Amino acid sequence: MNTTDVSVIIPTFRRPRELRETLDSVRRQDDVEWEAIVVDDSPEAGARELINSFHDSRITYLANPTPTGGLPSRVRNLAWPRAQGRLLHFLDDDDLAPSGLYAWAKRIFEQRPRVGVVFGRVEPFGSVSMEQIQRERTFFSDAARRAAACARFGPKWGFAAQAIFDRALLVCGAGLIRRECMISVGGFDPELRLREDLDLFGRIIGRFGAHFEDRVSLHYRIGSPSLMHAPALGAGDVRDLDYARRRTQAKFFSEHGAVEYFALKTFNKLVLRTL
Repeated sequence: MNTTDVSVIIPTFRRPRELRETLDSVRRQDDVEWEAIVVDDSPEAGARELINSFHDSRITYLANPTPTGGLPSRVRNLAWPRAQGRLLHFLDDDDLAPSGLYAWAKRIFEQRPRVGVVFGRVEPFGSVSMEQIQRERTFFSDAARRAAACARFGPKWGFAAQAIFDRALLVCGAGLIRRECMISVGGFDPELRLREDLDLFGRIIGRFGAHFEDRVSLHYRIGSPSLMHAPALGAGDVRDLDYARRRTQAKFFSEHGAVEYFALKTFNKLVLRTL
């Protein structure tokens, strides 16, 4: 009988020091059965030695046979179908899972057996200027405020409206996903380079709903510059972000129909943006 509560999927690319810290944060999780699958996207398979050094059978090393060089959706899709856990956590290789995260998420999912995503606040950190850290804190504080406002409208309507038509409420590692819900939507969209996490959360929440609590669910490492809040994006990034938004919205329209699509879009514009 499978007793794994949480499967942690960690794509990695040439960041051994940060990856060790990430795995240490997973290994400190108490009161749950977990496994971690590290997917190495570097052609030299550089993370294998680090994984072996842990001597921890709960951590599995997986080399990407065709390194993508920057398509995390495809790297994550290599791993999650192999996962045994009832819950999935897609953690970046430089972020940290807060103490007690998995026990908390397990309890919330048990209390709410129909929701597909459970998430909390994002707490940024990093070796950057205090000015940049403060900008990120302001952004994620606003995201938490908006998530709390969305929760007033039930598990689906507000959260889905923000994910499909507006700004991010969370980043990939801030939410845990019920595995059967992931199977239902087919995983990450392999065509997306950016916003692949918002696309996934939007599709799952649109079908199954979400639960938000005002507690830290991710310590999010900020680099310099931060792509999410860079003062000026390159033309390629702008193009890829626009493509991702249009593709996400087109999928929602196709699955849920014109009435729900335009109702949700109007609700986001006339209600959520005024809160």
